[in-house]
Amino acid sequence: MILLSWGLFFSSLVLASCKTDYKPKPKGYNRLVLPPAEYQLSPDTLPYRFEYSKHARLLDDTSWISERHWVEIYYPQLKANIHITYKKLNSKEDLLKTLLNDAYRLTSKQQIKAYAIDEVSVVTPSGKRAIIAEIAGDVPSQFQFTMTDSTQNFLRGALYFNTAVQNDSLAPAIEFMKKETLHFINTVEWKKPN
Repeated sequence: MILLSWGLFFSSLVLASCKTDYKPKPKGYNRLVLPPAEYQLSPDTLPYRFEYSKHARLLDDTSWISERHWVEIYYPQLKANIHITYKKLNSKEDLLKTLLNDAYRLTSKQQIKAYAIDEVSVVTPSGKRAIIAEIAGDVPSQFQFTMTDSTQNFLRGALYFNTAVQNDSLAPAIEFMKKETLHFINTVEWKKPN
Protein backbone atom coordinates (compact mmCIF):
# COMPACT_ATOMS: atom_id res chain seq x y z
CA MET A 1 0.00 0.00 0.00
CA ILE A 2 2.81 2.39 0.89
CA LEU A 3 4.60 1.47 -2.35
CA LEU A 4 1.42 2.14 -4.32
CA SER A 5 1.03 5.57 -2.63
CA TRP A 6 4.65 6.46 -3.40
CA GLY A 7 4.21 5.23 -6.97
CA LEU A 8 1.11 7.42 -7.45
CA PHE A 9 2.91 10.36 -5.88
CA PHE A 10 5.94 10.07 -8.23
CA SER A 11 3.68 9.47 -11.26
CA SER A 12 1.67 12.59 -10.52
CA LEU A 13 4.91 14.51 -9.91
CA VAL A 14 6.33 13.38 -13.26
CA LEU A 15 3.09 14.20 -15.09
CA ALA A 16 2.89 17.62 -13.43
CA SER A 17 6.49 18.42 -14.35
CA CYS A 18 5.92 17.47 -18.00
CA LYS A 19 3.23 20.08 -18.43
CA THR A 20 4.58 22.76 -20.77
CA ASP A 21 3.41 26.28 -20.56
CA TYR A 22 5.97 27.50 -23.12
CA LYS A 23 5.77 30.99 -24.57
CA PRO A 24 8.31 32.07 -27.18
CA LYS A 25 10.39 35.12 -26.40
CA PRO A 26 9.48 38.22 -28.37
CA LYS A 27 11.90 39.41 -31.04
CA GLY A 28 14.63 41.52 -29.51
CA TYR A 29 16.73 44.30 -30.96
CA ASN A 30 19.92 45.91 -29.75
CA ARG A 31 19.21 49.08 -27.85
CA LEU A 32 21.17 51.91 -29.36
CA VAL A 33 21.15 55.37 -27.83
CA LEU A 34 22.64 57.81 -30.31
CA PRO A 35 24.35 60.95 -29.00
CA PRO A 36 22.88 64.37 -29.83
CA ALA A 37 24.45 66.46 -32.61
CA GLU A 38 26.88 68.71 -30.71
CA TYR A 39 30.13 69.75 -32.38
CA GLN A 40 33.49 71.28 -31.55
CA LEU A 41 36.32 72.65 -33.67
CA SER A 42 39.47 70.61 -34.29
CA PRO A 43 42.76 71.78 -32.74
CA ASP A 44 45.08 74.21 -34.53
CA THR A 45 47.87 71.63 -34.85
CA LEU A 46 46.56 70.24 -38.16
CA PRO A 47 46.88 71.83 -41.64
CA TYR A 48 43.09 71.52 -42.00
CA ARG A 49 40.18 72.36 -39.72
CA PHE A 50 36.86 70.62 -39.20
CA GLU A 51 34.06 70.14 -36.73
CA TYR A 52 33.61 66.83 -34.92
CA SER A 53 31.21 65.52 -32.31
CA LYS A 54 31.62 66.49 -28.66
CA HIS A 55 30.87 62.81 -27.95
CA ALA A 56 33.90 61.66 -29.96
CA ARG A 57 37.59 61.71 -29.17
CA LEU A 58 40.20 63.00 -31.59
CA LEU A 59 43.17 60.62 -31.51
CA ASP A 60 46.47 60.42 -33.35
CA ASP A 61 46.64 57.55 -35.80
CA THR A 62 48.87 54.90 -34.23
CA SER A 63 49.02 52.43 -37.12
CA TRP A 64 52.45 51.36 -38.31
CA ILE A 65 52.00 53.30 -41.57
CA SER A 66 50.69 56.49 -39.98
CA GLU A 67 52.03 59.86 -40.98
CA ARG A 68 51.94 63.30 -39.49
CA HIS A 69 48.45 64.86 -39.55
CA TRP A 70 46.64 61.50 -39.74
CA VAL A 71 43.90 61.28 -37.12
CA GLU A 72 41.10 59.06 -35.87
CA ILE A 73 37.77 60.50 -34.79
CA TYR A 74 36.71 57.81 -32.31
CA TYR A 75 33.13 57.33 -31.07
CA PRO A 76 33.52 55.12 -27.95
CA GLN A 77 29.78 54.60 -27.46
CA LEU A 78 29.41 53.13 -30.97
CA LYS A 79 32.88 51.57 -31.24
CA ALA A 80 33.27 53.43 -34.52
CA ASN A 81 35.92 55.68 -35.96
CA ILE A 82 36.52 57.87 -38.96
CA HIS A 83 40.08 57.32 -40.11
CA ILE A 84 41.51 60.48 -41.71
CA THR A 85 44.70 60.58 -43.81
CA TYR A 86 46.20 63.79 -45.13
CA LYS A 87 48.94 64.62 -47.64
CA LYS A 88 50.42 67.94 -48.69
CA LEU A 89 50.55 68.01 -52.52
CA ASN A 90 52.86 70.99 -53.12
CA SER A 91 51.48 71.30 -56.70
CA LYS A 92 52.73 67.81 -57.62
CA GLU A 93 50.21 66.51 -60.15
CA ASP A 94 51.78 63.02 -60.19
CA LEU A 95 51.35 62.74 -56.42
CA LEU A 96 47.68 63.71 -56.73
CA LYS A 97 47.13 61.02 -59.40
CA THR A 98 48.86 58.41 -57.23
CA LEU A 99 46.78 59.33 -54.17
CA LEU A 100 43.51 59.26 -56.13
CA ASN A 101 44.42 55.85 -57.62
CA ASP A 102 45.29 54.53 -54.16
CA ALA A 103 41.96 55.79 -52.78
CA TYR A 104 40.08 54.17 -55.66
CA ARG A 105 41.99 50.89 -55.16
CA LEU A 106 41.24 50.86 -51.42
CA THR A 107 37.52 51.39 -52.09
CA SER A 108 37.55 48.69 -54.79
CA LYS A 109 38.94 46.15 -52.30
CA GLN A 110 35.49 46.20 -50.68
CA GLN A 111 33.96 44.57 -53.81
CA ILE A 112 34.67 41.10 -52.44
CA LYS A 113 31.88 41.44 -49.83
CA ALA A 114 29.99 44.45 -51.17
CA TYR A 115 26.84 44.09 -53.20
CA ALA A 116 26.89 47.76 -54.24
CA ILE A 117 29.34 50.66 -54.31
CA ASP A 118 27.76 54.02 -55.08
CA GLU A 119 30.15 56.87 -55.80
CA VAL A 120 29.01 60.47 -56.00
CA SER A 121 30.80 63.78 -56.41
CA VAL A 122 29.55 66.54 -54.10
CA VAL A 123 30.32 70.21 -53.51
CA THR A 124 30.36 71.33 -49.88
CA PRO A 125 28.72 74.57 -48.69
CA SER A 126 32.17 76.22 -48.75
CA GLY A 127 32.74 75.13 -52.38
CA LYS A 128 35.05 72.18 -51.76
CA ARG A 129 34.70 69.03 -53.87
CA ALA A 130 34.51 65.55 -52.40
CA ILE A 131 34.07 62.08 -53.88
CA ILE A 132 31.96 59.91 -51.58
CA ALA A 133 31.72 56.12 -51.86
CA GLU A 134 28.84 54.45 -50.03
CA ILE A 135 29.39 50.70 -49.78
CA ALA A 136 26.54 48.25 -49.11
CA GLY A 137 27.06 44.75 -47.71
CA ASP A 138 29.00 43.16 -44.86
CA VAL A 139 32.13 45.20 -45.47
CA PRO A 140 34.71 46.62 -43.05
CA SER A 141 34.16 50.21 -44.24
CA GLN A 142 30.68 51.36 -45.26
CA PHE A 143 31.56 54.95 -46.17
CA GLN A 144 34.72 56.42 -47.71
CA PHE A 145 35.61 59.78 -49.21
CA THR A 146 38.37 61.89 -50.72
CA MET A 147 38.73 65.68 -50.76
CA THR A 148 41.31 67.79 -52.53
CA ASP A 149 41.92 71.29 -53.84
CA SER A 150 44.03 69.66 -56.62
CA THR A 151 47.16 71.65 -55.82
CA GLN A 152 48.02 71.74 -52.12
CA ASN A 153 45.85 69.41 -50.00
CA PHE A 154 44.58 65.84 -50.23
CA LEU A 155 42.44 64.22 -47.57
CA ARG A 156 40.95 60.72 -47.47
CA GLY A 157 38.55 59.33 -44.89
CA ALA A 158 37.01 55.94 -44.14
CA LEU A 159 34.40 54.89 -41.60
CA TYR A 160 35.05 51.71 -39.58
CA PHE A 161 33.24 49.88 -36.79
CA ASN A 162 35.38 47.94 -34.30
CA THR A 163 32.83 45.18 -33.80
CA ALA A 164 31.98 41.76 -35.21
CA VAL A 165 28.25 42.54 -35.39
CA GLN A 166 26.67 42.13 -38.83
CA ASN A 167 25.98 45.36 -40.72
CA ASP A 168 22.21 44.78 -40.79
CA SER A 169 22.26 44.93 -36.97
CA LEU A 170 24.42 48.05 -37.12
CA ALA A 171 22.13 49.85 -39.61
CA PRO A 172 21.05 52.67 -37.23
CA ALA A 173 24.65 53.25 -36.12
CA ILE A 174 25.89 53.20 -39.73
CA GLU A 175 23.30 55.79 -40.76
CA PHE A 176 24.22 57.96 -37.77
CA MET A 177 27.94 57.72 -38.58
CA LYS A 178 27.31 58.57 -42.24
CA LYS A 179 25.68 61.81 -41.07
CA GLU A 180 28.64 62.49 -38.77
CA THR A 181 31.05 61.88 -41.65
CA LEU A 182 29.06 64.20 -43.92
CA HIS A 183 29.22 66.87 -41.22
CA PHE A 184 33.00 66.43 -41.18
CA ILE A 185 33.14 66.78 -45.00
CA ASN A 186 30.94 69.87 -44.96
CA THR A 187 33.08 71.64 -42.35
CA VAL A 188 36.60 70.90 -43.67
CA GLU A 189 38.67 74.02 -44.29
CA TRP A 190 42.24 74.07 -45.61
CA LYS A 191 44.54 76.27 -43.57
CA LYS A 192 46.50 78.89 -45.44
CA PRO A 193 50.26 78.22 -45.50
CA ASN A 194 52.36 80.51 -43.29
